[in-house]
Amino acid sequence: MLAYLRFMSGKERTEAANRHLGLTLAFVAGAVNAGGFLAVSQYTSHMTGVVSSLADNLALGQFAAVSAGTAALVSFLCGAATTALLVNWAARKRLRSRYALALMLEAALLLVFGFFGARLRSVQEFSASATVLLLCYIMGLQNAIITKVSDAVIRTTHVTGLMTDLGIELGKLVYWNADPSIHKTVEADRPKMALLSSLLGLFFSGGLVGAFGFKYAGFVAIIPLSALLFVIAIVPVWDDMTLPLED
Repeated sequence: MLAYLRFMSGKERTEAANRHLGLTLAFVAGAVNAGGFLAVSQYTSHMTGVVSSLADNLALGQFAAVSAGTAALVSFLCGAATTALLVNWAARKRLRSRYALALMLEAALLLVFGFFGARLRSVQEFSASATVLLLCYIMGLQNAIITKVSDAVIRTTHVTGLMTDLGIELGKLVYWNADPSIHKTVEADRPKMALLSSLLGLFFSGGLVGAFGFKYAGFVAIIPLSALLFVIAIVPVWDDMTLPLED
């Protein structure tokens, strides 16, 4: 078990490790996004929609909504930047937990959301509730984690990109190679299709769990997700605390 957790979030990355971590984080992202929508009536990983609404609200003169959208966008951006800072700082220090630290921070922030989300919802910052800003920050943090570890191959909150890539592979799959001797054969990347389909499926499954959990249990339904991330991240962090630094 410890070896598997070290495989999941340790500094040594493989395609298999990135795939396992990405699938887990896709489930978490779906749950947080769906549960967060029931909490704040806003999807907090959908920055495309946020930017579009900024343009709409600016044209309509809805400056309070523009302020709220800008704050959400900046929160997501700061979350992604935090991951980059943590990863690069930990790499400079030669820590085994260079990726696990960001996961640990996400787990802690989800715990804050689970215990204090209802109270944060009433706190207004830049016309957006503190809950919205917290969730946007968490989604930016998480998306940057898997982007860093997989060199931008895997995304866990960007469903539009997943659907686009899957559609491209489906087009290749059904393409009729009339005369392979004349033209280069078009072939679908079946392992990539399986990964994309799995990411979409787990995002959707996480969304169901998050929606039902929040519907029946409220904010505390997020706490098991925090525990899951904590378990995934703890072994490399513990290794850094108990073992000498690697050369």
